[in-house]
Amino acid sequence: MTKHSLTMPCAGLLMLLIGMGLHAQPIPAYVQDFFDDLTTLQADFDQQVTDANNRPIQSSQGKMWIMRPGRFRWNYLTPYKQQLVADGERLWSWDEDLEQVTVQQAGDVLTATPAMLLGGGKPLTEVFSIEEIGTLTVLLTPKTDDSNIDALRLVFSGDQLTQIVAHDSFGNITQFNFTNMQRNLQLAPDLFRFVPPAGADVVGDTQ
Repeated sequence: MTKHSLTMPCAGLLMLLIGMGLHAQPIPAYVQDFFDDLTTLQADFDQQVTDANNRPIQSSQGKMWIMRPGRFRWNYLTPYKQQLVADGERLWSWDEDLEQVTVQQAGDVLTATPAMLLGGGKPLTEVFSIEEIGTLTVLLTPKTDDSNIDALRLVFSGDQLTQIVAHDSFGNITQFNFTNMQRNLQLAPDLFRFVPPAGADVVGDTQ
């Protein structure tokens, strides 16, 4: 595993759950109920990435906050400290060890990703086709090919989302396990603002 392989898999995967499409069947009630009144979300997460041969690529842990629409913060605490912050317009990626900030337009990197499902504002039926494949488990496939995500599996326990598994076009599998999830708490807007630390190398368009 290379140290700085964390950011792009997350940024890409962190926004695929904005909306979910539909084949011939209705969206399961537990999925619809989870997203219908969702305004904010926070949770601890464990992220595991394996390659097409099921070999581990990376393992990381941290905490995430979502404020719909379009804002989120993912703080990676182990094995390396990184932050991904979407402020509604831009995605900021801060690597503490490298002292480097990368900034991109959110729309350029967050189309049809897990973070989009959680933080997006589009109707659930707009972005994905959805199929119930087991007890409290659904499979999502993007309706367009402008994402490197081939499919997402969402697993629920009762009324809580506990796991997202993303399959990408490179054969990698990224699994997010969520714990201590709390929804619709009042979150400070400053959580979703990012100011580059003094002396940091900033790469990208900040205007």
